[in-house]
Amino acid sequence: PPSPHPHPGEHGTTGQMPARCQRPDHRRDGHIRFLEIWGHQPFSGLCKERSRLRGVCRQFAAHERGKISPRGKLLRSQLSQALNGLSDRAKEAKEFLVQLRNMVQQIQENSVEFEACLVAQCDALIDALNRRKAQLLSRVNKEHEHKLKVVRDQISHCTVKLRQTTGLMEYCLEVIKENDPSGFLQISDALIRRVHLTEDQWGKGTLTPRMTTDFDLNLDNAPLLQSIHQLDFVQMKVPAPPILQLEECCTHNNSATLSWKQPPLSTVQVEGYILELDDGNGGQFREVYVGKETMCTVDGLHFNSTYSARVKAFNKTGVSPYSKTLVLQTSEVAWFSFDPASAHADIIFSNDNLTVTCNSYDDRVVLGKTGFSKGLHYWELSIDRYDNHPDPAFGVARIDVLKDAMLGKDDKAWAMYVDNNRSWFMHNNSHTNRTEGGITKGATVGVLLDLTRRTLTFSINEDQQGPVAFENLEGLFFPAVSLNRNVGPKLNPGIEVRPHQGRVQG
Repeated sequence: PPSPHPHPGEHGTTGQMPARCQRPDHRRDGHIRFLEIWGHQPFSGLCKERSRLRGVCRQFAAHERGKISPRGKLLRSQLSQALNGLSDRAKEAKEFLVQLRNMVQQIQENSVEFEACLVAQCDALIDALNRRKAQLLSRVNKEHEHKLKVVRDQISHCTVKLRQTTGLMEYCLEVIKENDPSGFLQISDALIRRVHLTEDQWGKGTLTPRMTTDFDLNLDNAPLLQSIHQLDFVQMKVPAPPILQLEECCTHNNSATLSWKQPPLSTVQVEGYILELDDGNGGQFREVYVGKETMCTVDGLHFNSTYSARVKAFNKTGVSPYSKTLVLQTSEVAWFSFDPASAHADIIFSNDNLTVTCNSYDDRVVLGKTGFSKGLHYWELSIDRYDNHPDPAFGVARIDVLKDAMLGKDDKAWAMYVDNNRSWFMHNNSHTNRTEGGITKGATVGVLLDLTRRTLTFSINEDQQGPVAFENLEGLFFPAVSLNRNVGPKLNPGIEVRPHQGRVQG
């Protein structure tokens, strides 16, 4: 476009008056004022030619870009990061729009399919109603034929009877007209009896219709009409797969807590859930919970084991697909305390159920809260009190072990009982492997239960006490102690097995 500034020669050699600059920021006191671009110094004069001004402006812009401050660089970096985030959102929005457009097409296809299914179902109902209609009409026709047959039979019977009666009446009238008295006297009695008999025959319901003209049938259509009025859509789809809420799923010791929910947009009714866990060895899944709750805690798992969990939903229609599988890791070592619920009444608990004493001179048994059936487990018992040389027993037992006798007296406990000088192993009241070395106040008794090798080993002050105490152990075992009022052990659970403990001496 034409420039607002003419292009005169140097000092107006074109012979024309110098044109004034039209930019208001270049005017000052009626004179033309310019800004020297390179030196930032003002000067007065004519506007330079257009081409030179453009070149200088480009040079100035490049010069200014080279002088960007650190804050400008920071702002430029922040803007770039913000644009990257916005770009990601825009990309997600485009993908979401594609998804929505696909949903429009899918809705149309599903609508056509559903309408066809609905028409087919209604047509099936109409066909069933027409078949029932034909059956009912057949019954009406049978009733119609039956009524006609009964009435026609009665008409035929009455016609014959009436003909006989009419003939008898005509004969009697002829006899009455007979002029032979002797002949009349001979047959009159018989005729009188015959007339009375015929009259009596007419009087025994002969003149009553044997069939009514009405059809004693009423169509009970109220239930069907009610069903038609109640005919409506019901949810006939299986639920969507539940979603495991990872932020609420956790493990503690040998327990696992799992939480799940239905997908946010799911409208299908759910009647319950089925939670499945494998055996901790990658084996088959088994059901551990069936119910309506969306959170479940599973106890009694193996320590130091990896479990896989999954959940599915169900309703009257069927069962949903499984959720994603969640992998859970139980604690490597077992932390537990003594169990007041299963202990003898004479046992006294303290220190968060880690320390036990007894108010009886007789032996009393207390078990740990956690049972073991797999893995390698080690715990220690510190002797906090030891008076008058008692012989407490330490080991493992079944849940139903005798609680009022020394540990090892029955066949449900495997123990080492020890005094201040020596120890014995005992199971089912059988004493074996007397070993020198006892306990005092401050001593530590260690119990090593290796259910991989199925052995039980004891130690005193970290030194193995005797050979392997028991072998071929199998099943569920609980830590156990028997004590009387002269001894007070303290439980120290959750101890990692040291390398040398894994290599027990035979």
